[in-house]
Amino acid sequence: MKIRHAIFSILLLSLIATVLGADVVIAQARGARAGAAAAAPRAQQVHGTLLQVMRGILFPNSNVLFSSQSVDPASVQKDADPTASVNPLAGAYGGWEAIENSGLAMAEAANLLTIPGRVCGNGKPVPVQNADWQRFVQGLRDAGTATYKAGQSKNMDMVLDAADKVTTACMNCHEVYREKTSAQGGMAARCTK
Repeated sequence: MKIRHAIFSILLLSLIATVLGADVVIAQARGARAGAAAAAPRAQQVHGTLLQVMRGILFPNSNVLFSSQSVDPASVQKDADPTASVNPLAGAYGGWEAIENSGLAMAEAANLLTIPGRVCGNGKPVPVQNADWQRFVQGLRDAGTATYKAGQSKNMDMVLDAADKVTTACMNCHEVYREKTSAQGGMAARCTK
């Protein structure tokens, strides 16, 4: 029932926007959203481990940036069916837009790394309360923002700078929480100092 109501609301707002103008509708929608948000705040939920977030969001999106270091995103031809492309640079939202989107995904994923209750691939809790963890997450957020700006600028020098920022942000955290030798406990010691 809620889904049908939401769909109906969206359709109604679209119709009103067409008739009255988008500015009025946007203001009304913002007011409705603010009222709904105040009425029923949702608790953040954890759906995946840190390993799954890294492999599902951060790894592929950083690779979009890394692959663009040697190929001008504007020169990448779209795939025959860009909506089914597995190459973000050649997909429907490819080229420089793929760099922008990857930057936003990395910056937003930084928020996911601060949600209490997430565990590492070894079952240990993600150390969200640690000051260095918060600093490392901010480094990732900043690197994602730099990537987004590089995509907007369409400047290869900015791409190289953003790639350096992403590499540094990842390695700062990995050196403390991920890279554990067998003498340090290996995989079982990840997410610990």
